[in-house]
Amino acid sequence: MAIVGLILSLQDIGFSLRELKGLITSRYEDADAWRELHQRKLAELDERIVRAQAARTAIAHGLACRHPEGIFHCPTFARVIAARLAGSPIHEAHTH
Repeated sequence: MAIVGLILSLQDIGFSLRELKGLITSRYEDADAWRELHQRKLAELDERIVRAQAARTAIAHGLACRHPEGIFHCPTFARVIAARLAGSPIHEAHTH
């Protein structure tokens, strides 16, 4: 396997250069470390997906909202803003 191809592929799926160094080193030395790096990256990607889906839902709501006075007067939008100000992450704040 060409190392350049491996590096390009791992970058494409989101590994940083620091993570790549660890992956490449552990690939040859420690299978458990390799698995741990992959498990961490998988959890990170799952979290990004949740956040991206919530962001998409919020944007779609903004585009579809038919509140007569506009999005800034929408009760759903107001609930999201209040939840964010209270510290809730976007995926919990925007449940519609």
